[in-house]
Amino acid sequence: MKVRVLGCSGAIAKDCRTTSFLIDDNILIDAGTGVGDLTLEEMRKIDHVFLTHSHLDHIAALPLMLDAVSSMRDGPVEIHALAETVEALQAHVFNNVIWPDFSAIPSVTQPFIRYDAIEVGQQINIDGTIIEPLPAVHTVPAVGFAVRGDKGWWIFSGDTGRNPALWARIKALPVEMLVIETAFSDQESALALRSLHLSPRSLLAELRSCIRSNYSVYITHTKPAETQTIIHEVHSLFARNRDAHALTTSPLDIQLLQAGQEFTI
Repeated sequence: MKVRVLGCSGAIAKDCRTTSFLIDDNILIDAGTGVGDLTLEEMRKIDHVFLTHSHLDHIAALPLMLDAVSSMRDGPVEIHALAETVEALQAHVFNNVIWPDFSAIPSVTQPFIRYDAIEVGQQINIDGTIIEPLPAVHTVPAVGFAVRGDKGWWIFSGDTGRNPALWARIKALPVEMLVIETAFSDQESALALRSLHLSPRSLLAELRSCIRSNYSVYITHTKPAETQTIIHEVHSLFARNRDAHALTTSPLDIQLLQAGQEFTI
């Protein structure tokens, strides 16, 4: 299984694109601004979009992508999301005010998109690729995702604060790679707590929950103005706390995710 990082920033700036991952050629995990770097042919091949939640940085490119390729496709794009996320899209995006209702055009029987309401713990099989929504703790209903590859599972936390249920599930899976958000620096830890995001100290506390961490850990969703501060804080904290807290993850094991990276899982 190939994972291509289209965007992994917590906001936009030059060369900063918001969250989106392309799984092989036909599955999109979130639809942030990174989708805009795909060619028309690459977008046309996307048959399934899995959304973690309804916030703009994770759905911004979805209406525009659909508009760009719908006339090139023979069937609808399947939008897989929590029922609450589907309701938010219907009420606030595809509402014939902000954007046309693509679930009803060109016709109700042959629409450009179809919605699939998913639940945490459900396993969805897309042509042999297994995708499982994971629990997330955020300001709106949200999930992360686990995707089964040939070597193990690719885990994406989605936007989340402290999340014991996530680690309970991760411990049961043969994980190959963990992508976990760390949106704010510790200088902004109060804002991180209020907005249910992680900062380096809460990331450290979360990774202590992991019994075995013999897999790659990548930080995502950093705010562009704080990215260098965040990665410095993470490496400093983990260097100081590794022995004291029996962490098996070293500072050098934790890397900053970059748009354009590709991984074979």
